[in-house]
Amino acid sequence: MVKSNLLGILPFLLAMDLLIPFLLAPSYKGYRHLTQVMSVLGNSKAPLHVLYNGWLVLFGLVVFISTFQLYPAIAYTSNGIAAWLCSVMAVYAIGGCMLSGLFPVGETKELKTMPAKIHGYGAAIGFLFLTLAPLFVGMYLFQISNVLWGIFSLVCFAFAIVFFTLFVMADKPNYQGTVVAFEGLWQRLSLLSMYLPIMVLCALRK
Repeated sequence: MVKSNLLGILPFLLAMDLLIPFLLAPSYKGYRHLTQVMSVLGNSKAPLHVLYNGWLVLFGLVVFISTFQLYPAIAYTSNGIAAWLCSVMAVYAIGGCMLSGLFPVGETKELKTMPAKIHGYGAAIGFLFLTLAPLFVGMYLFQISNVLWGIFSLVCFAFAIVFFTLFVMADKPNYQGTVVAFEGLWQRLSLLSMYLPIMVLCALRK
């Protein structure tokens, strides 16, 4: 299915994107995984912010380049699905990763400065687009008659929608003090739901 060595390591990089915040967080006193988004680790007051921001840029670059290698493998079956999947991944790579690393957020989500606005809008658009990735992966897997993993991808798509919705609602005043306010948790679970189908797609390559 996918013959590229780069796509062979992409699943590990996707897993690392979720793991790295847990490795860096102990150095940032007071950081809470349940209530704070991962990008807070990139603000200037975080001791290892340079490492995290550098990772975001590198990770985004790899994801972006991988779309050029993923497209021909999927286009062999469906040009439309290939174009949509690679497009949403590319938007996420640029907005949700590279711009987020180049323009770090502050300790809060307030968009008072231009870098904060670039980060905020770029990340929001990137995450929103990537929510569709499990849907397109599932459609592709159904087209190649891989029903089991196709269903898995669509289930991930449903979870991604739910978790992303909770993530958006988390900072609303009406939900403070409730489980909905666990913004960091919903961000991580939404990313996990988005990443898993892509990881499966890469793992099924021939």
